[in-house]
Amino acid sequence: MVTAGTYRKQPFFGSPDRLEHLCDTLLELAEKYGWRLQAWAVLTNHYHFVGLSPSQAASLRPFVQHLHSVTGKEINRRDCAPGRRVWFEYWETRLTYHKSYLARLSYVHRNAVHHGLVRVPSAYPWCSAGWFERRADAAFYHTVMNFPCDRLNLPDDYIVHASELTAR
Repeated sequence: MVTAGTYRKQPFFGSPDRLEHLCDTLLELAEKYGWRLQAWAVLTNHYHFVGLSPSQAASLRPFVQHLHSVTGKEINRRDCAPGRRVWFEYWETRLTYHKSYLARLSYVHRNAVHHGLVRVPSAYPWCSAGWFERRADAAFYHTVMNFPCDRLNLPDDYIVHASELTAR
């Protein structure tokens, strides 16, 4: 699992078109670097994803660096702020236990609900919950979405408000 936050938790991706850019770039680069994303959530000042690594798991660092470079430059271009720092850092966790994997899948799919942006996970367009609901086996979907994740210790102290999702 990977979590990354913006510099000083600023909502640099605080509009639908910016969230779309970040989400699309995440998915595109994950494929390019051979990561098979199982869950993702992109918010105004952070993102999470759970992915299956390629045989060369060392590709994670270049993947994340590439993602941050491309998205940071684009946001700075849009804001006429060349060279501004957009991303702060990222945290990775290698998941080795099945229950830990299920808890994190649940957490990421429900992250927009956790932050109070929507009431139903599939209603948030910049996460995998809707995709997961449509594509997963019904039993697996219900297992994951009902799996307890309230005791996870994750770096997610980002405050996100629906009001940040305004047109810029």
